[in-house]
Amino acid sequence: MPILASNVRRSICDVQYATFQVHGSRFKVERAAFAVCLALLLPILAWASYARAEGESQTTVPEITIGVVGPMSGDLAHMGRYVRDAVALAVEEWNEKGGILGRRIQLLAEDDRNDPAEAVAAAKRLVQAGVWGVIGHLTTAGSLPASAIYHAAGIPQITPSSTDPRLTEQGFMSLFRTCGRDDQQGRVAAEFVLHSLHPRRLVILHDQTAYGQALAAAFERRMMHKPRSLSVTSMVISSGGKDIGSVIERIKPKEPDLVYFGGLYHEGGLLAKRLREQGIKATLVSGDGVIGTEFIDLAGEGAATGTYLTFAPDPMLLPSAEAAIKRFHHRYGAIGPYTLYAYDAAGALFTAIARAKPKAASRSHLLRVSQSLHRMTYLGALGELRWDAKGDRIKPPYVIYQVKKGGSFQGWFEQVTDRTPKH
Repeated sequence: MPILASNVRRSICDVQYATFQVHGSRFKVERAAFAVCLALLLPILAWASYARAEGESQTTVPEITIGVVGPMSGDLAHMGRYVRDAVALAVEEWNEKGGILGRRIQLLAEDDRNDPAEAVAAAKRLVQAGVWGVIGHLTTAGSLPASAIYHAAGIPQITPSSTDPRLTEQGFMSLFRTCGRDDQQGRVAAEFVLHSLHPRRLVILHDQTAYGQALAAAFERRMMHKPRSLSVTSMVISSGGKDIGSVIERIKPKEPDLVYFGGLYHEGGLLAKRLREQGIKATLVSGDGVIGTEFIDLAGEGAATGTYLTFAPDPMLLPSAEAAIKRFHHRYGAIGPYTLYAYDAAGALFTAIARAKPKAASRSHLLRVSQSLHRMTYLGALGELRWDAKGDRIKPPYVIYQVKKGGSFQGWFEQVTDRTPKH
């Protein structure tokens, strides 16, 4: 802009001098030309100065970039989008109020395709982009390998849904989760089974994912203290459920009255469907990776009905969640299983940044944000959130649901207990 203004200034002055050179003496011409030039130049110079000041202002107050990462493509893309949309809603709300520390928040989304190698690549891109914090990854398959990348850079990472205990056992002070742990929900499920369902013949199986194995192991550990009259058989099913037929053939002779499944909704839906098709009437019990209408679609209403699942308390019953649910529904539609977990993860991160007041996205400054998260109590849509030294929630958030049409959560899941494990 200064070059352009200079050219305009010189051109106007040249024209005015030539005009007055014809009609008057040299002295009078110079005075007249100077006066005219000055009158014409003042608005231009003021505008150029304003434009330059605006440019400098924008460069000295950059946006705060926040990463959100998960499977945005593939089988779990819909779950990844729930997380991305929840964080986007939180960003919009904070920006409407002025952002953080006078800076607007910019959201940078990355796709990890639920693949460990892609998760590491996505984490490196976010570090290179200079993010101030990361919400994600969705699954442990992504969170576990990527967490070392964020830890090395000092970037706070809050996962809304990675429940594997190994994640927070690494000792990374910048790693948090708004969900619970598999050993917590596996124990809650086992206590419910032992005290409320009283099975005699039990089959425990998992889908060989890190999530499924951890969930089944936690359930089985608690069942080690089972009554002597309880028969327990352990099995595995392939990820994708390609061997579901042979697994059902092995289950059927056991005549179980209860099947516990550690895994995700796809294999869980196929399992529920094939159990009923083969006349196996065993009660199905599983974890939070199965909860969601996709499970109903795969299993069918008849096969899915009656299944018990562990998950957080029904958000529809939480007064603290009412406003967030309404805003999300208006903007994106019905909430998903981890919508509020991601929404609160973003809110907690933004609050910690505002309190820590880091001056840059450098390791030393961002570590102050993680320290703030460890010290704070965040009041979010899910209620009171506090974290221990490992980054786990101090109050584990698991209760029991039963699948029934018309349930208060997503129209299919009805909360039937309010039990949480004791510390």
